Amino acid sequence: MPRKVIVTGGAGFIGSALIRHLVKHGLAQVCNLDKLTYAGNLESLKEVSGSPLYEFRQLDICDEEGVRRLFREFQPDGILHLAAESHVDRSIDDPLCFVRTNVLGTANLLQCALEYWRGLSPERKDAFRFQHISTDEVYGSLGKEGLFTEKTPYDPRSPYSASKASSDHMVRAWGHTFGLPVLLSNCSNNYGPYHFPEKLIPLVILNALDGKPLPIYGKGDNIRDWLYVEDHAKALWLIHTKGVPGETYNIGGRNERTNLEVVQTVCRILDQLRPKAEGSYADQITFVSDRPGHDQRYAIDADKLRRELGWRPEQSFDTGIQETVKWYLENDWWWRPIREKKYSGERLGQGGK
Repeated sequence: MPRKVIVTGGAGFIGSALIRHLVKHGLAQVCNLDKLTYAGNLESLKEVSGSPLYEFRQLDICDEEGVRRLFREFQPDGILHLAAESHVDRSIDDPLCFVRTNVLGTANLLQCALEYWRGLSPERKDAFRFQHISTDEVYGSLGKEGLFTEKTPYDPRSPYSASKASSDHMVRAWGHTFGLPVLLSNCSNNYGPYHFPEKLIPLVILNALDGKPLPIYGKGDNIRDWLYVEDHAKALWLIHTKGVPGETYNIGGRNERTNLEVVQTVCRILDQLRPKAEGSYADQITFVSDRPGHDQRYAIDADKLRRELGWRPEQSFDTGIQETVKWYLENDWWWRPIREKKYSGERLGQGGK
């Protein structure tokens, strides 16, 4: 029998990639716990929704009785916790929403998992894992040199990263205080298919196709380390099955690019795959006022994950971004309803300005 796991936030970008990976390869029996907020989309799981290895429960991670009942009924061997409010710009507009979901919701999951875990047989207790998926943004901002490691002190700068840092600390506390077998990972910026179009890469692709401005914050010199989402999903399962309880693993692609370079790359690929009648998509690039408190650079050192668990990303940024642009060109059935009904590309996170 495959391992039974709850994936929280499984209708989101990374969560759906993880579930598709697990179900398509028969690696686990999955219960997807998702509240289906604006960014949750069950269409992202269309290709596995009919599998006997998959089921869905619409549930808020803050719902104490609902979460407790799910543990009791599903009887998982582990949980991979990805449910979170995750967009920095939205955290500037509504910080308390991030505190509620990311901090209080994680605390509720931990407590329900702890109660469930304490009732397991010794053998199942040893095999159980509470895995928390976090972000490199908890580490703050880097200068021109250096990389984030698992030992980097926390220095969150936005309401989003502060809420994720808080949840990281609570996961470690439940592990240390109560003995719950916890695993943590902090990842760099993800990209790939099924990415909600408020994020940079899908926003640029879809705005370009619509003839809209391609907004670049400030000078466009902020640097991010990009990780293809399917490489991330494989890393998460490797950590879940091979990782050492109590340990943290950084996951990054070592693909640093400035935001301007990312946008220019997308424009070049679109020029090749779907050329405009005249000119380049890069003509639509527009520089706008910077995000409040915009971190300058993130970059992950994933050597521990490579060394101890043998993980290697399969996609470079050049190959992954090509695949991503092609996917959006070929799958308007997925993104068009979102652009029409949920989010049409307007700017978020101006701090009330």
